Amino acid sequence: MQTVYETMYILRPDLGDEQVEQIVSKYETQIREGGAFDIEIQNRGKRRLAYEIGKHRDGIYIQMNYQGPGAVIAPMERAMRLTEDVIRYMTIKQEIKEEKSESEEAVTA
Repeated sequence: MQTVYETMYILRPDLGDEQVEQIVSKYETQIREGGAFDIEIQNRGKRRLAYEIGKHRDGIYIQMNYQGPGAVIAPMERAMRLTEDVIRYMTIKQEIKEEKSESEEAVTA
């Protein structure tokens, strides 16, 4: 069974494109050095927040999907908590069951 993690974080809306790229690559490097692999990053763009967070009405949404040891999450979330650029973050764990090969399915059928 593989463990896949999804981290969604929201950046301040007043950051420029270059700053956003630097922040995204910083967190990608951090989890890659921690042993994460198969990293997919999607910049969801600037969106309206459901409620105001720290006087911000909008935020830049970034989604990261990756596999690896769970130990990579705590240092990354600590770095997010300590910076003013990230206004919210959340990581969820998804269990992915390995698909059976055709030969195994033939035996069980």
